[in-house]
Amino acid sequence: MLDLFIDADACPVKDEALKVARRHGLTVHLVGNRWVRADGDPAIRRVVVPEGPDAADDWIVEHVTTDDIVVTQDIRLAARCLEKRAQAIGPTGRPFTADNIGMAVAMRELNAHLREIGEIKGGGAGIGPRDRSRFLESLEQIVQAIRRRS
Repeated sequence: MLDLFIDADACPVKDEALKVARRHGLTVHLVGNRWVRADGDPAIRRVVVPEGPDAADDWIVEHVTTDDIVVTQDIRLAARCLEKRAQAIGPTGRPFTADNIGMAVAMRELNAHLREIGEIKGGGAGIGPRDRSRFLESLEQIVQAIRRRS
């Protein structure tokens, strides 16, 4: 059974992910530190974890299995999920893979260091319509690829 896990507290593409999940009849786990709004769809499971820096990440990693899909902006969480042979995708539609996760982790660490020393300020660009469209397309392709293998 293919499940979709959403790192929900700061996910800007929840609605898009739910749209794809409904189309394919996937069970969705909305995981976060606080109650996340969702309609009454019985395939949506809201999981509220205790406060803590990695509580949602830890819950997802504990429950995700091979070929489940994780939607997250958190590169470290994506790396942990890939280790469990799950799929991971960012909100811009960029899938995290064994080929690109090392560079993504390195860039995350570099950017964190540059923010700490004041060389860069703020976060990245927001999610725009093109990103949402790319996310929908990429998530659809991942689901179809997993279904073809099964």
